[in-house]
Amino acid sequence: MKIVAVGVGLALASCGVRKEPQPRTQAGSGSGSANETESAAHDGSSAPSATYDQIAPAELNRLAVRLDLPLLWSDANSDKTVQPDELSSLLFYPPNGPWVENGKLTHQFEEAYAAIVAGSKAPPSTDPRRKLVDEDLDAGKPTLIHSDLRSLSADDKKFTAAMLQLAASIDTLYDTQTGAAALADQLPNETDSRSLFRRNRGPRCVGPQTALAPECSAIPGAPSPIVSIYPTELQRNDDNFCKTIEGRPDAAKLLEPFTVVSAPTPAGAAPAQLALLAVPYSTAYADQMTKISDQLVAAADAVKDPAEQPLVTYLRAAAASFKSNDWTPADEAWAKMTVDNSKWYVRAAPDETYWDPCNHKAGFHLTFARIDAGSKHWQSVLTPLQQEMETAVAAHAGAPYVARKVTFHLPDFIDIIVNAGDDRQGLGGTAGESLPNFGPVANGGRGRTVAMVNLDSDPSEAATRRAQAESVLDADSMKLYSDSREPGLLTTILHEATHNLGPAHQYKVAGKDAEQIFGGPVAAMLEELKAETGALFLVEMLRAKKLITDDVAHQTYVAALNWAFHHTADGMYGDHHSPKTYGQLAAIQLGFLIEHGVLEWKPEATAANGKDKGAFVLHIDKMPAAADEMLKLVAGIKARGDKAAALALIAKYVDAKTVVPHDLLADRYLRFPRASYVYAVDL
Repeated sequence: MKIVAVGVGLALASCGVRKEPQPRTQAGSGSGSANETESAAHDGSSAPSATYDQIAPAELNRLAVRLDLPLLWSDANSDKTVQPDELSSLLFYPPNGPWVENGKLTHQFEEAYAAIVAGSKAPPSTDPRRKLVDEDLDAGKPTLIHSDLRSLSADDKKFTAAMLQLAASIDTLYDTQTGAAALADQLPNETDSRSLFRRNRGPRCVGPQTALAPECSAIPGAPSPIVSIYPTELQRNDDNFCKTIEGRPDAAKLLEPFTVVSAPTPAGAAPAQLALLAVPYSTAYADQMTKISDQLVAAADAVKDPAEQPLVTYLRAAAASFKSNDWTPADEAWAKMTVDNSKWYVRAAPDETYWDPCNHKAGFHLTFARIDAGSKHWQSVLTPLQQEMETAVAAHAGAPYVARKVTFHLPDFIDIIVNAGDDRQGLGGTAGESLPNFGPVANGGRGRTVAMVNLDSDPSEAATRRAQAESVLDADSMKLYSDSREPGLLTTILHEATHNLGPAHQYKVAGKDAEQIFGGPVAAMLEELKAETGALFLVEMLRAKKLITDDVAHQTYVAALNWAFHHTADGMYGDHHSPKTYGQLAAIQLGFLIEHGVLEWKPEATAANGKDKGAFVLHIDKMPAAADEMLKLVAGIKARGDKAAALALIAKYVDAKTVVPHDLLADRYLRFPRASYVYAVDL
């Protein structure tokens, strides 16, 4: 289970031929499998002396995305002139560059810069589809996650290079799962369409203002991807194929998370007549998973530090699991890695189900990061409270749930190097995650929880978040707002901790789990709603014990509200009316807090930005009691398996617009492009 950040993830879905991500060899050098430009006009020698100041940094970066160029300019000295040490070559793009050699800008950069300047002067496309594609791309703001690993040992560099190769293979497998890979050959020869396909992990538009436009697609005709985990016949001939499968007597077997549903009967059979089989991932994707297994072994072989034995053990166990489809041994080995016995964080596995239109099948992903020792403080604070937190959540959930002994691992802090597969979405980044979701390690509370602490390290993101909050809160309420990363990080920590508390993923009522009771999408939303509500509730527990100050508690509440405003603004449904998990839970929380007086809308008030008419006044003193009542409601719904109550929340706060000002939040928050995380690695 995970919590989605306000930002966005950038993707690899290169057209036709997959390009493996490669690190830069020096600051400012080009990335790509060969570090060569696709145009052979120049040999990479230095560009003529020139002043590159014709276009502003943000505009250059925006247009580079439209041109599908792996280039980002961070104007470190704010002189609005490109300097060699301000350029980053980005992973997960088609190869191009190098932009810098021997400390000087190259002819490749000269050509790219000229193309960007020309693009800034070009008239907008008159093609309705292309206009939407460009609008969708512009909904994201390239935001750099940069890892300078040049000080690593030679062995660690070899290990890192092996992990980057693994990332490319995980991407390929995930794109096969989602159906994106099958559509790559249909892409037109247009840089913006190809860039959208790469970033969004397929042809669909994902921007809040474009996702619901049927014609917004990287491919003319807007073909819908056919996910490879369910039969093509079902997806094409049955608009409710998820419910069709869920209603079958063999549904439990078919919907196991690590299988592909296959229809061996002849094509053309009616959906209800299809004989369906559950095929293990290791059989359905045998060639790709074997390759990944071999790469994991190679990565393990590259680790020479005897202190990293837990990492080596996990990599070899994961390699075996990719061949056997038995993920328990890998989970057991992974759970034994901690901030105390490894400097790396690696998770290569199928885990989350949000990508699946039916929310049942686990998507392959890779998280590759370095440990940030700052997590040890919060682990020391929260570990002694685990059982007390479980007792409190259980009391709020009520019968038939009974408090259990919990021994979960509290969040490790990690600095992301690269995300691959299901970890890189078109819009939305993962700020925290609790894994695994299935099996003995999950059921025994022995999994790991992480918070990605470097996700919002770009200073411009702090300014954007503040500006968004200032557009809806009044000036007095904004006095409680903090630009510090600590409040948002604390909500992530408590959110992930709450995934391990109360009626969690494997909890059953009368022998049925949440997916069977509520259906996949509602079950997923409820679990995330429980976790986010638990985070609000636990703030007061920490404050009352004087483990955090009153100011930090208030700032944490405001950070959580800003998160909820943002996700509500993004909308409740995606294409084909697929529910947005975080948008829906955010709207439910806001509606509840409005009705309980925490948020008071005043139409005549001026927002803190001094521009917008109408603002929320925050009554922070009412938050603890409201969070307490909200947890009773949400945890109680999960504890009882009360589907009617869950659907009532959706009807009241998600589908109706009488309580939550959906349109107003969209108008104010969507003025700002979302962070689009891009990656650069110096080795």
